[in-house]
Amino acid sequence: MDGDTFWFRGEKIRIADIDTPELSPPRCERERERGLAAKQRLLDILNSGPLSFKTTARDEDRFGRKLRIVYRDRRSVGDILVAEGLARKWEGSRRSWCE
Repeated sequence: MDGDTFWFRGEKIRIADIDTPELSPPRCERERERGLAAKQRLLDILNSGPLSFKTTARDEDRFGRKLRIVYRDRRSVGDILVAEGLARKWEGSRRSWCE
């Protein structure tokens, strides 16, 4: 779907520990470009091998998406995306990617 939300076995999963640029709709061209890069990188990570999931204090967000910390080879997918500059740590609210 985008850089922090994906479908897995019929459930919509929202990676709980990060925020990535929006794609629907992006607020500026920079956000769109970074959002597409985050989405592609997430797909590459998800398709490269087995995943594991850790639940958070909340099972779902207000949109019905499952909130999970996602791991690939015992490393947080969120941490990977943050380290590569494609995401930010989730701090409780969205910030602009257009700055």
